[in-house]
Amino acid sequence: MSKLKIYDSMQCKKVLFEPIDPKNIRVYACGPTVYDYAHIGNARMAVVFDTLVRLLRELYGKVTYVSNITDIDDKIIERSNKEKVSVHSITNKFFKIYNDDMEMLNVMKPNYQPKATEFVEKMISAISKLEKKKFAYHAEGNIMFDVSKFNIYGSLSSRKREEQIAGRRVKVANYKKNPEDFVLWKASKDSEPAWDSPWGPGRPGWHTECFVMATEILGTPFDIHGGGLDLKFPHHENELAQSCCYSGNLDQKNSYAKYWMHNGFVTVDSEKMSKSLGNISLVKDFLKLYDGEVLRLALLSAHYRSPLNWSEQVLSQSKNRITKYKKILEEYKKLSTIEDVKGNLIVHQIEEALLDDINISKSLSILDANVKDMHKKDEIEKKNIIQSIQYLGKIIGVFSNRIPVTLSKEKKVFNEKEINLLIKKRNEARKNKDFDLADNIRKKLTEMGVEIKDQSNETVWKKV
Repeated sequence: MSKLKIYDSMQCKKVLFEPIDPKNIRVYACGPTVYDYAHIGNARMAVVFDTLVRLLRELYGKVTYVSNITDIDDKIIERSNKEKVSVHSITNKFFKIYNDDMEMLNVMKPNYQPKATEFVEKMISAISKLEKKKFAYHAEGNIMFDVSKFNIYGSLSSRKREEQIAGRRVKVANYKKNPEDFVLWKASKDSEPAWDSPWGPGRPGWHTECFVMATEILGTPFDIHGGGLDLKFPHHENELAQSCCYSGNLDQKNSYAKYWMHNGFVTVDSEKMSKSLGNISLVKDFLKLYDGEVLRLALLSAHYRSPLNWSEQVLSQSKNRITKYKKILEEYKKLSTIEDVKGNLIVHQIEEALLDDINISKSLSILDANVKDMHKKDEIEKKNIIQSIQYLGKIIGVFSNRIPVTLSKEKKVFNEKEINLLIKKRNEARKNKDFDLADNIRKKLTEMGVEIKDQSNETVWKKV
């Protein structure tokens, strides 16, 4: 069997995965900030790294997987003030909702799911050490990391310092020594949560949180650090800088994590998710329409490094595939076995695809090709196919027994923001004489259970 190859974001190429300790693979992936409902972008990260961990456990046995929870942040404080409830109430509520949603997507809980607030004392200690080593400085009540003291800053994101400065859109705070310096400790205002520290009441910076939690729980270097592509810079770059300076490995960019992996962005009908467009797709809404494993397979339908276009078409294809394979497993359940896959050539082909940077699309194509004319195959061939479906399902977290063979009829959930956005797009298309697009949008609305009627000055809709 071939060895696992992964795409290392540091080297920007596919490399052979060689574990630091084959008896315990250590993985850290940045989890959500718990101030709102989980969206499809959160879910993609969770599903991708859950799948990676499943594969590593199949190959090596023990994997220690850490995925953190950010439970202190400006957005959390803003929501707390707006709703006039404690920060703790906000974070507890959405932490539970996030885990409940991920469980519905068949995401296994990480071995450790540390909350940032549980490690503040360790963070204060780490910042003090960076300050003592002259990598940090005081600035208007804050403690800043001095990027100029770390010569290989930009190693992960492949950005030169000059490019970072030239491309900066946000006005640089006048108290920074260098434009790219970042906060290690932030002074808190009177109304904000705060911890006592040598620098006065405040809270740790986001980049420091993950660096400390990963270091404390896994030790350094660990095997794989991961997360969404949006975290590569500046978050992961700043984690790396702190770790190298903290440990004294100033010229060893692999002294924190040996490999880095990042999953691609999610778009909704080819547009980036954003509050301004009103197209933030929440996991909870789709769970009212589809079984969690359908959502999971849809999240894995594009290669993890590629952008994923979240659409009704992707969901429909995933639902059909889940249904097909569940029916096959039910029909031939007497042949059901996952034991001793050695010698099964279909399993071998699937393994080869998965070992090539987790090529799930190829592994599913192999299954699709083999299940054709299933009824014409002999018992050994059928048994090998059933075994292959179960083997792949175990790795990618689908085709489990908890889904009924005939999926229940989906309930219609009317998302008014989405409906109004589609109507707006249709009216713009009609105005631009793009009648094909306008007709396609009308069809989509009809499929959603929405009937529209054009009146003199507006388009109105109703449920059907």
